[in-house]
Amino acid sequence: MHFFTYKGNELYAEDVPVRTLAERYGTPLYIYSYSTVLRHFRAYDEAFASYPHIICYALKANTNGALLRLLAKSGSGADIVSGGELFRALKAGIPPEKIVYAGVGKTEAEIMTALKNRVLMFNVESEDELREIDRVAGRMKVKAPIALRINPDINAQTHPYISTGMKEHKFGISIGSALQNYGLAARLKNIEVVGLQKHIGSQITKISPYVEAMEKILLLLDTLRSRKFRIRYLDIGGGLGISYKDEKPPVPADLARKLLPLINGRKLTLIMEPGRSIVGNAGILITRALYLKKGAGKEFVIVDAGMNDLMRPSLYDAYHHIQPVIMNKRAAVTADVVGPICESGDFLAKKRRMPKVNRGEYLAVMSAGAYGMSMSSTYNSRPQAAEVMVKGSTHSLIRKRGTLDDLVRDEVIPGFLK
Repeated sequence: MHFFTYKGNELYAEDVPVRTLAERYGTPLYIYSYSTVLRHFRAYDEAFASYPHIICYALKANTNGALLRLLAKSGSGADIVSGGELFRALKAGIPPEKIVYAGVGKTEAEIMTALKNRVLMFNVESEDELREIDRVAGRMKVKAPIALRINPDINAQTHPYISTGMKEHKFGISIGSALQNYGLAARLKNIEVVGLQKHIGSQITKISPYVEAMEKILLLLDTLRSRKFRIRYLDIGGGLGISYKDEKPPVPADLARKLLPLINGRKLTLIMEPGRSIVGNAGILITRALYLKKGAGKEFVIVDAGMNDLMRPSLYDAYHHIQPVIMNKRAAVTADVVGPICESGDFLAKKRRMPKVNRGEYLAVMSAGAYGMSMSSTYNSRPQAAEVMVKGSTHSLIRKRGTLDDLVRDEVIPGFLK
């Protein structure tokens, strides 16, 4: 559920008209609902309240500092995949003892920084990485807390680009070689084995893949414990889907009802890594219709937001509902909603049946809070969009709109060209 609703014929973000925000801050504009983020975080916290747990928000979904501060103040931890995300999480006030560090390509500098800050644990994805963390920790004369990310070879039944738990994927260590790699970890002098982790994908809309993966991982956990491994943390990853169109994904309470009985009294701290399911429906992208164009057998709505602002439709052929900010009676048309980028792949919707758009009006691209701004770019030298957070009847700019100077700020002209 989210707090973007029509009051009369006008779309509101909580208690603020979206049109007011678009006129105040310009477009393209990302708008986030404070109350929606908080509701979605608490849904996890309350669903798993009966069992020791840490909710580690997956920063990759959206790294805006204001969103991170809201989650930090609510008690969230962080799932990070880079040194930059570690920096952002710490800056927002997320305690290092609630930070888990994933990702297949951690560098020496990133490992050192994480060890200095004493993160909760590294989720290790290969034997080479395990040995590198041991080497770096030895140089620093510390013990590195680790879990191995185990690939359970489970089909998450989602888009292939965001499925991560099958044997052909780059992520994790195969479940067949898990014991061998845990044995290696136990022999390395600068490694402390503290956990077991799995993550099978993103935008998962069924519980069955979670249950199947959990059953396989718990068999491994019990074997590890029988071999005297002190596994204190079971990290079950994230990936719970949201409703973009007509999906009806499970909610955290559904997960808890199915997964907690499987743990069956084991003494563990459960770690979850939700991202999309916390911020996805908490954000929308507002764009303005620049031109209307009739093509051969179709209509185009050309808007001021492009694939550089929201990559998901072009990258995944993902669906985002698009609706007028002012909803009045009008005819329906079938149109492509396209942006100003010089690419045929620059679209927000194709062959979309929707209310006929008027030139100059504002459109709301829904469910854009996850993997929207965090995947955006300045392609075609387009400054990045602004971001705003709404809480009740108040609103605040949480990222300034990019400027032309921003486009060249980090560039250096060599002396031989001066």
